[in-house]
Amino acid sequence: MSRTVHHDGPLIIGGGLAGLSAALEAGPRKTLVVTPAPLLQACSSAWAQGGVAAALSAGDAPALHAADTAAAGAGLVETGATEVLTGDGRATVEWLASLGAPFDRDAAGGFAVSLEAAHSRARVARVGGDGAGRAILSALIAAVRAAPHIEVWEDGRLRGLIRDASGRVRGALIERGVPGSGRIVEVLAPAVVLATGGAGGLFARTTTPVALLGEGMALAYGAGAEILDPEFVQFHPTAIDVGLDPMPLATEALRGEGARLVDGGGRYLLGEAADADLQPRDVVARAVHAARADGRGAFLDCRTAIGDRLPEEFPAVFAACMRAGLDPRETPIPVAAAAHYHMGGIAAGPDGRTSLPGLFAVGECAATGVHGANRLASNSLLEAAAFGRRTGRAAALEASGAGAILPVGTVPDLSPEALQTLRETMSRDVGVVRDGAGLAGALEVMARLEAAAPGALPLVAARLIAEAALARRESRGGHFRSDCPAAAPVAEHTRLRAQLQAAKPSAPVERAA
Repeated sequence: MSRTVHHDGPLIIGGGLAGLSAALEAGPRKTLVVTPAPLLQACSSAWAQGGVAAALSAGDAPALHAADTAAAGAGLVETGATEVLTGDGRATVEWLASLGAPFDRDAAGGFAVSLEAAHSRARVARVGGDGAGRAILSALIAAVRAAPHIEVWEDGRLRGLIRDASGRVRGALIERGVPGSGRIVEVLAPAVVLATGGAGGLFARTTTPVALLGEGMALAYGAGAEILDPEFVQFHPTAIDVGLDPMPLATEALRGEGARLVDGGGRYLLGEAADADLQPRDVVARAVHAARADGRGAFLDCRTAIGDRLPEEFPAVFAACMRAGLDPRETPIPVAAAAHYHMGGIAAGPDGRTSLPGLFAVGECAATGVHGANRLASNSLLEAAAFGRRTGRAAALEASGAGAILPVGTVPDLSPEALQTLRETMSRDVGVVRDGAGLAGALEVMARLEAAAPGALPLVAARLIAEAALARRESRGGHFRSDCPAAAPVAEHTRLRAQLQAAKPSAPVERAA
């Protein structure tokens, strides 16, 4: 039997950069943060290597950053949201620095910036070369632990969303303790902020924590929220292929410093031009995928351009290689394209508002329109912090409601064997290169798995991605159909909403805690 907790402030699900930025800015309103693992564990923010993209140098401007973002997004970037994002760039980096994020500095004391793919200017603020995510998140965690208005549950998994008869989200079901056998707590709150991360764990080859299975998106869909462009998944072209799950990441900044992609014979994968490897990620990922598919192999050669500077300038990459028995100063790094970022998700604005009152979404689980069909490198940490701050302030203004709530139950989990089948199916048929037959086959596999675990959240999330990919009969950004290789003349969004059946309200929310 569940117990009920009344919380008079935002309930934030997720402890990554987006969720913690929202929590800090929600003050002084009492804020509850729920995460399934201790802070700094099992979230993509801590694994980010590149940094925070922002117009920080004299030769740059938010308008130039916005133009690069739109170009990478292949026609589906929303102008208004992107102008807000890039306009917030400098202030966001300075806010993070004020919390203790130790950004690299230049000789004059300004932010040191690096060049990454599809940026027209060097504008990525880094930490320790390739340690931005962990360092930035560590600073936020220290601030959160010191903030008197924030309470953190580090053993809670989201199991359901609570709605009232009008459709407003009124709280969430949280399972505390051992997954599958913990106690259920019904938390009623004036605002629920989903910061649950992406869906990379749905793929057998991923650079993200494998626990990220799109469950926030799946629950929001089930509650009636609009889902935007779920078919667009970004595959990072340089995941280090040394047999690990998840796969270590070789940051794009390596190519920004001159490292080159080659095949097993030492031939350039994308041509000899100096900037050939700095094309948008979807182009580079397909080149890596093709080289591996035809047996040539794909490798990132850092020896000439970086060489002995690797341990100092890219310590995370160097350590990952050395742990695998590979010295990147002497040997090219074997790489593969792997699921890295979900551009689609819960439709939301820059302040996190979704199509459902009371429900906010921010970070990778949200689709705000700033990434379009292909995320520009290092825009994700900027979005998480900038829109996280806006979302926290907006959620703190929500007032508690009254009335009757709808009954809600939990759904079954997938068995480990079923989840592995799903992951292998997604990488094979819903991966870098897709076609109609493969997508249809993937949906058949999902249907069989769902017969044993009806409504399992990873299956709901995977089906949203695969069905939208099957319906989009064109190639655009991160979505490439070998049977429909051209882009449609007009770029159109995918918008999905579940058809909900009317439910009878349960007891009023004013029951005793």
